[in-house]
Amino acid sequence: MYKLTIKKSAFKEINSLPKKVLSNVVEVIDNLAENPRPEGCTKLKGKEKLWRVRTGDYRIVYSIDDKIEIVEINRVRHRKDVDSL
Repeated sequence: MYKLTIKKSAFKEINSLPKKVLSNVVEVIDNLAENPRPEGCTKLKGKEKLWRVRTGDYRIVYSIDDKIEIVEINRVRHRKDVDSL
């Protein structure tokens, strides 16, 4: 089981999500602790440790450190805005 951490900026993004989307995003984030590379996740090209997973129209961008077993949530954004990393 991996430890979950959330960057302050990502926490703000999560809190600003519409209520109907929030529960799905939180569920996906919680599941990343058990399986940091779920089906449908994508490794971001050009980024050493960044991954992306989709939930509806939103994308969760996170990093994985397998040595110390930490998943850090970096961003949670609408799919039209996530490409601007």
